[in-house]
Amino acid sequence: MEAAVRRKLVAANWKMNGSSAANAQWVAAWRAVKAPCEVAVCAPFVYLPQVGAGLAGTSAELGAQNLSEQAPGAFTGEVAGEMLLEVGCRWVIVGHSERRAMYGENSELVAKKAARAVALGLKPIVCVGETLAERDAGRTLEVVGTQLAAVLSLCPVEQLASGALAYEPVWAIGTGRTATPAQAQEVHAAIRAQLARADTQAAQRARILYGGSVKPGNAGELFAQPDIDGGLIGGASLAAAEFAAICAAAT
Repeated sequence: MEAAVRRKLVAANWKMNGSSAANAQWVAAWRAVKAPCEVAVCAPFVYLPQVGAGLAGTSAELGAQNLSEQAPGAFTGEVAGEMLLEVGCRWVIVGHSERRAMYGENSELVAKKAARAVALGLKPIVCVGETLAERDAGRTLEVVGTQLAAVLSLCPVEQLASGALAYEPVWAIGTGRTATPAQAQEVHAAIRAQLARADTQAAQRARILYGGSVKPGNAGELFAQPDIDGGLIGGASLAAAEFAAICAAAT
């Protein structure tokens, strides 16, 4: 199966941003957009019902930024996947580098969250990526491979292919620095090769997104790489027009 068969996916990660008024403006602007790719909008938990209602009938699906690895129960402050489904989520980000670095999520926990998502029928966007120190030490493929192996221990490639993987070099998130298309492609190709060692056909179906200071000016060149199947967009997704321009680069 050729890479061109994989439909591009561009996902917005609003992080801890938004307000009822700002969300309404964003959705109103988005309703005029005809995106040439698949789109997910991952909003903060408290805004999911509002954003989901606003996206109804558009080319975008609703997503969350995290979920608990647990079934509903006595887990104060957590949000279960069942709850995400009930408010209309189709997608959920798992293992974002900010969750790993700031909130202590290790690869084993990320794997459990990914498994929980796919078991419920949510489509996970599973994030992997290295720090600047790890890249400078020449450990990028080792680090990413280890993170991915933990997820594959609980989620077969066939299940992961229902969602997406996202390579996000930590040193390029919110810094304005971006991996060159060649640097990103090298890691994406290594990820696909690791998937293929477990399941060749599913590996060809799996979409691998790039995340890390993607903007309208660099999206086209990144998305043109053979193993880059779209983007996980942070800061640039907060403006609907800028996000739409990035989606347009996915043709």
